[in-house]
Amino acid sequence: MTDFLSPAERSDRMSRIRSKNTQPELALRKVLHRLGLRYRLHGAGLPGKPDLVLPRYKTVVFVHGCFWHRHSGCKIATTPKSNTQFWQEKFEKNMARDAQKAIELQASGWTVLVVWECELASANKAQATGERLNETIRQLDQKRASRV
Repeated sequence: MTDFLSPAERSDRMSRIRSKNTQPELALRKVLHRLGLRYRLHGAGLPGKPDLVLPRYKTVVFVHGCFWHRHSGCKIATTPKSNTQFWQEKFEKNMARDAQKAIELQASGWTVLVVWECELASANKAQATGERLNETIRQLDQKRASRV
């Protein structure tokens, strides 16, 4: 099956895909802020530029798109029918880069958490995911404090 868009149209469409301030990221940020967590955005000095950096908790959060980062078992993580080899290679590189950046962050003492796009698809899901993340972050902080 061939692409139904011209190369110029495909290029235009792909250029509109953002890596920062996406709808899922904004939804999560809103919930976490309401729950009292404070964070920095797009950790430019950190490996992988995490979407949210919580310095107080030495924790970073990546909000991954299910398609681009291959959320296992997710219906959004489909593989295009045209140019399949290109896409498979791209997805493999994305996943390898994600794993490498997580290793680098962990080696620097950061806790790495990943939230998937599909977990933030509605206001209710975003709220539940934010509450779960808040609980996880605070539990990790308590464990860290008890070791000291």
